[in-house]
Amino acid sequence: MEYTTGTPSWRLVLRRAIRGLRPRRVGQRQRGWSVGVPLIALAAGLLFTTSARTADGTALRDDRRPQLAQLIADKRERLAGRERQAATLRAEVDQSASQLAVVDQPVKHARQLADSQRAAAGFTTVRGPGLTVVLNDSPRRDAGTGPDAPGNDDLVVHQGDVQAVVNALWAGGAEAMSIMDVRVISTSAVRCVGNTLLLHGQVFSPPFKITAIGEPTALHQALESAEGVQQFRDAVADFGLGYQETVEGNVTVRAYDGSSDLRSARVAE
Repeated sequence: MEYTTGTPSWRLVLRRAIRGLRPRRVGQRQRGWSVGVPLIALAAGLLFTTSARTADGTALRDDRRPQLAQLIADKRERLAGRERQAATLRAEVDQSASQLAVVDQPVKHARQLADSQRAAAGFTTVRGPGLTVVLNDSPRRDAGTGPDAPGNDDLVVHQGDVQAVVNALWAGGAEAMSIMDVRVISTSAVRCVGNTLLLHGQVFSPPFKITAIGEPTALHQALESAEGVQQFRDAVADFGLGYQETVEGNVTVRAYDGSSDLRSARVAE
């Protein structure tokens, strides 16, 4: 015999129904059919109920599958279109880059030419032997009142004095020069306001230091032969102005880092 717990399954009910249909004796055939028909109906109802629960209220064959297939096909087509668009854009970028390379050749040549002349223009740091000249005001505080007494202008360093030293050092073969550690370039202008020095928008007080890189002996000889420098030296002896030369074994003149108003120039051959 078969024993089950809980609600019997539809298979068990069906087996019991079929088993009840088997006539064992002729006299019992009519009673077997009368009992078996309700059992078969009950088993069929259980079967339909189980199928309905399994389908969960939906069709056993999902009618959304064609829609999903169409959605996937649409996505693939859209992706393919974007890949074709990306390939077109890449080709346009490559073509533009090749055209830009042709146009950029003159610009590249101009940049190379400018880089080759940066040192001569003063935009690179220079190191080497040289000479430093320091100019200073006289320590006297008053000019005096006698007929031979010096005036106030005789006791200070003037713009012409600084320019005389700078021009002499250039004439002596200076490769680079700085005034008060500010690089002197072709557009540098030395101006004095009272007893102060104005250079590239900066104001300096004496003593004024001028450093040049070059062969020290040649620089010294150029200073000795410069008329403006000799006049300042005479004022040193007469009025107590300060003048000092120092030979530099290895000195640094920094690159010019300010702005330049010069639009175009040509370096001397």
